[in-house]
Amino acid sequence: MAILENIRKRTTVLILIIGLALFAFVISGVFSSNNFAGGGKVGSAVAEVNGESISIDDFRRQVETASRQFGPNFSSTQLVNTVYDREVRKTILNQQFEDLGIDVESDQIIEFVKTSGYAQIPDFLDENGIFNEEVFKSAIADWKVNDPLRYEAWLQDEQAIIEAAKERLYFNLIKGGVGATLTEGEFDYKLANEKVDIQYVRVPYTSIADSTIEVSKSEIQAYISNHQKEFEQERARDVRFIYFEEKPSAEDENAVKEAITSLLGDTVEYNEDNDTTDTIPGFRSTTDMAAFLDRNSDTKYDTIYKRKNELPAIAADTLMAMNVGEVYGPYKDGNFFKVSKVMDRKANGTVKASHILFTWEGAERANPSITRTKEEAEAKAKEILAEAKKEGAIFTSLAREHSDGPSAPRGGDLGYFEEGVMADEFNDFCFGNPVGTIGLVETQFGFHIIKVDDKQDVLRVATLSREIEPSEETINTLFTNATKFEMSALDAEPENFGDIARESSYTVRPVNKIKEMDENLPGLGSQRSIVQWAFNEETSVGDIRRFNVNNGYAVVQLTKKYKKGLMTPEDASATALPEIRKELKAERIMAANQGKAMDAIASNNNVSLSSATSVTLKAPTLAGAGREPLVVGTAFALNQDQTSGLIKGESGVYMVKVTKKEDAPAMENFSTYANSLRTSAANRVNTGVYNALKDKAEIEDNRAVFY
Repeated sequence: MAILENIRKRTTVLILIIGLALFAFVISGVFSSNNFAGGGKVGSAVAEVNGESISIDDFRRQVETASRQFGPNFSSTQLVNTVYDREVRKTILNQQFEDLGIDVESDQIIEFVKTSGYAQIPDFLDENGIFNEEVFKSAIADWKVNDPLRYEAWLQDEQAIIEAAKERLYFNLIKGGVGATLTEGEFDYKLANEKVDIQYVRVPYTSIADSTIEVSKSEIQAYISNHQKEFEQERARDVRFIYFEEKPSAEDENAVKEAITSLLGDTVEYNEDNDTTDTIPGFRSTTDMAAFLDRNSDTKYDTIYKRKNELPAIAADTLMAMNVGEVYGPYKDGNFFKVSKVMDRKANGTVKASHILFTWEGAERANPSITRTKEEAEAKAKEILAEAKKEGAIFTSLAREHSDGPSAPRGGDLGYFEEGVMADEFNDFCFGNPVGTIGLVETQFGFHIIKVDDKQDVLRVATLSREIEPSEETINTLFTNATKFEMSALDAEPENFGDIARESSYTVRPVNKIKEMDENLPGLGSQRSIVQWAFNEETSVGDIRRFNVNNGYAVVQLTKKYKKGLMTPEDASATALPEIRKELKAERIMAANQGKAMDAIASNNNVSLSSATSVTLKAPTLAGAGREPLVVGTAFALNQDQTSGLIKGESGVYMVKVTKKEDAPAMENFSTYANSLRTSAANRVNTGVYNALKDKAEIEDNRAVFY
């Protein structure tokens, strides 16, 4: 059983890593007569976009190429989804290019390459390091003859650069039609600068308890019908599961602790060949610590001296207080039991220092912008040294203001370092002076005003460690428990899943609205097989299945299916009910306060009159009430000292009175505002246009069939 479990644990981590095809830019075939049309649509389609198929064969090749680029950084499902999004985008845009007759010629491709990363490839640069069209063409021709592999790599990517050039042309054409008139600029200016002061009364919707508002199923259905876009849903599933985690038991922990404790002292072994007994040194007494840890520890001997914050947090204080040769442990640190021995100590072995650097023209690593002479640098350093030594001087501020070093933004802080790391003069000053000392030294980098901030001892520590892992017995028991629960749940009615779990003190974990191409389940991580099972047409609501998951098992039950389309009243109620109640509360409040003055409304509803000043249409927010665009818009439509009727706002029913109106200051020209609107609109073109095309497109997504 244990062998089977070990095999299972290994196989569960062997997930196929596939990924996103390299969207690079290539050029060679542009200068030939080759026709680089898309790959043939062979076999089944992973998707159809406006009737055009995306071949699963081509798609898989893209995924295979991508896996070599991204490797384990992306899961297989993440990469498939990314490739899918890219291919759908490419298909939609290519349909636009074809309809509009958009194409690119070789000279346009050259212009594109000049402004891309390819313009920096050394093979394409002239003797002055500048991209050269003739050098570019010559290099590709040379690859074709002398470097076929490199040439083939360019051919594989050629279509991508053509598509990228088409995209740039397409979006630039649209941007060319984006504009804003001076009148629009004036309007935008007034939105931000015309202001009103108002007095208002608000009867909040929360003044009426939800329990007093009855909403019928038919009312919810009517609301859904009137707001269909808000209640469209994709296919989805609800599941619940019990997680049987493969983790060490208390007995497993004690066994590891006992095993590591047994290694502390010397042991006596009988040598049958010599009929003698040998004493085997333990952790406390061994004279060859490296060899001892190689034989007995899950971690090797680390001879590097460490500061307190580099030691295990749970043991750092104790270790720093110990003498050389003393042993601490066993102690638990994460998933390990450890015993540590202090092998050596260096008093003040690490220093924390700050500095202010004054360099000169020609000094090592000096910024090219530095033009001062060495003499000028020294004079400036001595001047600031005097400032730094004054009582109350703030060294960090002086460093930020004057230092030429990269540590200036950190106030000159260099952190902790050990002997031999810094330049000799710098090193000697820091380790040869007490904490708080400020002085001046010269190195090849410049003149340094140094402040010794702190010193700490460092320790060399040997640590014997053993990982706490579940035993074979624990693994077998876990499998038995998971199987027993699965069988009990299968024998019972589907609705009793939770009751059976509670009888055994298992926690039921629900996961709602899983989408068809989801991968991660909260509490379980990447579990694509569970998602696929939940969406299998043969899986019915109430079905139960046990899955091997990372570090254990999950017994999963499918609890609900959601069809694509409009939500049912039951599914939509969580979103629809608050909005319906708000509408009904508004009607009730308005009916009760119709025809009343502001003072009377405030008194009858036990609320206060409030005021808001300098309110603009650009930012229609009322202090203490939140964003209320309709209320603010109504106020701007009133004259000064005029009072509105009842207004159905976002958070309550309002009545407002305008106490002051302030026109925007006069301006002669609104071109700045018009240009800002134009730039903002142009920046939204690429994303906005594609999203609009995608929303309008008829897309049949078949990813779940293949993945």
